[in-house]
Amino acid sequence: MEPILTKNWGKPHSRSIQTYLAQGGYATLKKMFQMSPEQVTEEAKRSGLRGRGGAGFPAGVKWGFVPKNTGKPIYLCINADESEPGTFKDRAILENDPHMLIEGVIIASYALGVRTAYQYIRGEFYRPWEMVEQAIAEAYQHGFLGQNICGSNFSLDFYQHRGAGAYICGEETGLIESLEGKRGMPRIKPPFPAVSGAFGCPTVVNNVETIAALPWILEHGGEAYAKIGVGKSTGTKLWSVSGHVNRPGVYEVPLGIPFKLFLEEYCGGVWKGRKLKAVIVGGSSVPVLTADEAFAVTLDYESLQGAGTFLGSGGMIIIDDQTSMVAALENLAVFYHHESCGQCTPCREGSGWVEKILHRLYHGEGRHEDLALLQDLADKMQGRTICALADALAMPVRSYVTKFRTEFEAFIREGRSPYPAPEWQG
Repeated sequence: MEPILTKNWGKPHSRSIQTYLAQGGYATLKKMFQMSPEQVTEEAKRSGLRGRGGAGFPAGVKWGFVPKNTGKPIYLCINADESEPGTFKDRAILENDPHMLIEGVIIASYALGVRTAYQYIRGEFYRPWEMVEQAIAEAYQHGFLGQNICGSNFSLDFYQHRGAGAYICGEETGLIESLEGKRGMPRIKPPFPAVSGAFGCPTVVNNVETIAALPWILEHGGEAYAKIGVGKSTGTKLWSVSGHVNRPGVYEVPLGIPFKLFLEEYCGGVWKGRKLKAVIVGGSSVPVLTADEAFAVTLDYESLQGAGTFLGSGGMIIIDDQTSMVAALENLAVFYHHESCGQCTPCREGSGWVEKILHRLYHGEGRHEDLALLQDLADKMQGRTICALADALAMPVRSYVTKFRTEFEAFIREGRSPYPAPEWQG
């Protein structure tokens, strides 16, 4: 497979503009300025590129929601607030090839009529922020950002905005609130950001990986991109793999590859010669798969949805057969309770109760009614809040308790764990 997103990774000075130019970087801009913005948007639609941040919505279609001729500026916001446990593929793009992202930002901005673009970057990503700042400065020096790019009539400014480490700011309206200098709390929709986003203006929020794919799409054409992958899951996908695996890391593969092949050929299989127990496929917020379920799926949107989970952000966590699923779920509950912004009662109170119940259960104080109570809490959290953070805990709770019920019951019955504390890497 010809790599698309990782083709420059590992090359000497891969972050520098000289390396990027030597590999043909920014060459698509000359082609783009001979096209109309509508033609660029159509190329994105033709590619079938779907948002890689988690929702999987077609990127070109999302751009089409932006109203024209409102008299207001249109903004593009790159979502680099990569905070989902198990997900670190955007950071790899920022650190290895920031100019591919910047070229994608220019392409998307031209298609949308954007004159000012922002990247909202996770506060803890100080080093990646520095790397992108350097790349932005190089792009300005070479005339790829600023006034009259490449001698065209198109001008664009690109700024970075560092977050303060809140998971909720990965949600697009929470991100916009934070960008505006407010507390990062999600907004009620509608209106959607495409109509009223940053500073009350039409705004498109796209993920880093989504935007980084645009230079290849424009160079080779949307149809060529659509031929990669399977069905409506087109193109390649970055998977960040962690947990109990021999070779953790970030891998680029075509969508549709069998999970079993991916685990064994790319990741080197489960570590220490152990067996696979479960897989979190798309970041910590998606329902967990048992080993049997995982071995039956291919890594694409439709196959994973058919198995009752989601591709999500592509943050894959491998779990071996020596791991306590009660401890793993308690770990997630601590995270989501801590990260709840507190705006919605079902999330604020529900996540706290889930954490409290799992804590006492794991420490030998579980009650027989606790499993039913966890299920009831999940039912009262999911779909009842402004954003999906409550869902991000409710879905794992429901899947862990249902699929590994005998393990939870053993904890309650015996008052202790049959497994050692979890070991993590990645």
